[in-house]
Amino acid sequence: MKHLLSIADCSKADLLDLMGLADRFAEVNARAIPKVPALRGKTVVSLFFEDSTRTRLSFETAAKRLSADTMTFSVSSSSVNKGESVRDTVETLSAFGVDAFIVRHKSAGVPLQVAQWTTASVINAGDGRHQHPTQALLDCYTIAQRLGSVQGQRVAIVGDIVHSRVARSLVLALVALGAEVVLVAPPTLLPVQVESWGVRVSYSLDAVLGEIDVCYMLRMQQERMTEALVPSLREYAHLYGLNAERASRLSPSAIIMHPGPMNRGVEITAEVADSPQSAILEQVANGVSVRMAVLFRLLGSDSQLGSLSA
Repeated sequence: MKHLLSIADCSKADLLDLMGLADRFAEVNARAIPKVPALRGKTVVSLFFEDSTRTRLSFETAAKRLSADTMTFSVSSSSVNKGESVRDTVETLSAFGVDAFIVRHKSAGVPLQVAQWTTASVINAGDGRHQHPTQALLDCYTIAQRLGSVQGQRVAIVGDIVHSRVARSLVLALVALGAEVVLVAPPTLLPVQVESWGVRVSYSLDAVLGEIDVCYMLRMQQERMTEALVPSLREYAHLYGLNAERASRLSPSAIIMHPGPMNRGVEITAEVADSPQSAILEQVANGVSVRMAVLFRLLGSDSQLGSLSA
């Protein structure tokens, strides 16, 4: 594996391999000093053209725990503000001697373009509404940790599907791993030709609550909206928000997930987000282990796995 640009590029075996590696790195992260020399001498660049908290810091933490050197690119203080192109930025940074770029951009396809401009490995950390593969990986890993396996689990992905790169990646990963998926949203928040995704669609959250193992909530991505797609956030929350009453209708063993950032009081209430059924903070913690696995798979070698032992 040279790059990780899309879940579509991964086989079921690839997904299981990365999740198995994540188990190894979760053990590392549980140590008093959570650091191994697996990527010593490697340089990893965070190239984020969009705002990020969880993904950027998770990748930087992952790289540092593998002993890689890190560089963080900040658009606000870069030559991009002087008119420098993405290509020139990538080629300039590559000249420093870079082993991997972690790329986030508002436009779909930019990580693929970056991969054509550098000999370094490229990881897609989110491109427009296209893909977010490491989020899908950490979500599947979290489901497997909580429920024992992804295979056979019934997962509802609820909310702004049309603008969600997380939903697109997660559906591919869940289907590959044998889960049953239902997309829940009003028609205006579903993609055109959603039937080609090969999953069920429901326009009612209430209709699916009693039959699912995972309730995966998405926020309304208002920064990507160019028109009013729901009458109001209050009405949206009334029909599609996960509140305490709706959560009480979930199976006691069901889990609640959210990729963040959350808009508490819209798609999910504070009470539900902080409940014992919530796996939201586990997703964040697991993101470090999963991203360590991805970096190691791209830049390390199996001969170094022995160095992970305590």
